[in-house]
Formats: sequence, C-alpha cells, structure tokens
Amino acid sequence: MPVYKLPEEPVFPRPDLAEEDGLLAIGGDLSVERLLNAYASGIFPWYAKEQPILWWSPDPRMVLFPEKFLRHKNLRRTVDKNIYFWSFDQHFEQVIEQCGRVKRKRQDGTWITTEMKEAYIQLHKLGFAHSVETYDHGNLAGGLYGVSLGSVFFGESMFHLKTDASKVALWHLVDFALQHGIRMIDVQQNTTHLKSLGAETISREKFLVLLNQNLTSETLLGNWQAWNDKKMKSDE
Repeated sequence: MPVYKLPEEPVFPRPDLAEEDGLLAIGGDLSVERLLNAYASGIFPWYAKEQPILWWSPDPRMVLFPEKFLRHKNLRRTVDKNIYFWSFDQHFEQVIEQCGRVKRKRQDGTWITTEMKEAYIQLHKLGFAHSVETYDHGNLAGGLYGVSLGSVFFGESMFHLKTDASKVALWHLVDFALQHGIRMIDVQQNTTHLKSLGAETISREKFLVLLNQNLTSETLLGNWQAWNDKKMKSDE
C-alpha cells in the first residue's frame, strides 16, 4: 500500500489502507480540526523530531475496556492507603512535559515534540484533552493524558517518578470511565505493561466498529475535575 501525502484539507484516507506496520499518511498539520478528525477516524500522529508528521492506524489495536481493568492486590493496597493524592486536569501542561522526558526502549529522543505539546494543550483548553495527576507530598509523581471523544478515551502517554504513580492515575481514569459512561480506552499499541493491567488487542476492523458506535455518545467536555467533584457530591 502507498503512504498517502495529506492535502491542506483536514481529511484522511481510509484507515484500512495503512501499511502493514500501521503507517497511513504523512504531512498535514496538528490543527484542532485535523486532530479531532484523526481520532474520530481511528488515526493518531506519532513521529520524531525533525521528521514530517506521520499518521498511524495499527492493526491489531490495543484497547482497555474499563470493566476489564485488572486491579492487582499490590496496586489496590497502594490506592487504599492513599499513598498518592490524585486529580484531573489540574496540571495538564506539566503532565505532557513529563511524558516528553520519559526515556523509552528502542527510541531515541521523544515523539512529544514542542509542536505536539502545543497542539494538545490547545485541545485541553477546548475541553477535549485531559490529564490525570498523582502527587507525593504535593509533588507531581505520575500521570497520564489523552483525548476524549464520545464515550472513548484515547490514551496518549503516561509517566511515573515514583513506584506505581502512573498505575494509580490509570486506576482513577478507569473509575471515572465507569462512572461517566466511557466504554473504551484506546492505548494504541501492544505493550506488556498495559496487557498486565487488562488491556487487549483487537483487530482494526473491530476497533473501528466499536469506535463508530461509541462516537454517537456525547463528549464529556470541560474540566474533568469538576465532573468528578459533581459525581462525588451526588453520591453523598
């Protein structure tokens, strides 16, 4: 299959036209409209500094269904002891900055370029991108961020500076998803770490069917901390 060069319009070729490794298209920009169209089509950007923007739709796709999240005993103990304070959308820029500093196997540098940070910060300001933060004695210890559309959360990256701090962030994201009708967390690519927490691979075909079904739900826009606080008050 050819790799498509994107036009100026924020449109994409069909995801099933991607290369065997998932690479679909090259070029374009990281405008809000293009990014939202990409996620709604099962496509995401991933590229290194000094590369053109590369767009991917891998097959198979790794996803985490919130009800299948594995709450291991050790992690449950950490959560129950309240070792880490946690929040939503309070330090999005710090979370994405820390995610960009994570050294990852078989990668030189980071794919979270300055251009990527600026694009997702803009999505955050518009209420589409969200972060979950964990803190140790008031200091950021871990977190994750991603994009929300319909009843899908598209996880982009996570980091930890303290043991299990990112897993605790994922724990609370899953709780939020179960409480607010988010039915699927897209984690994009197969990793042993996420598989150990209940994530699974499904075919791109199945992923796109589920994606289209879940995009019919209303997107939970705005600051998720406010939504969480509202839910907690209603439960009192």
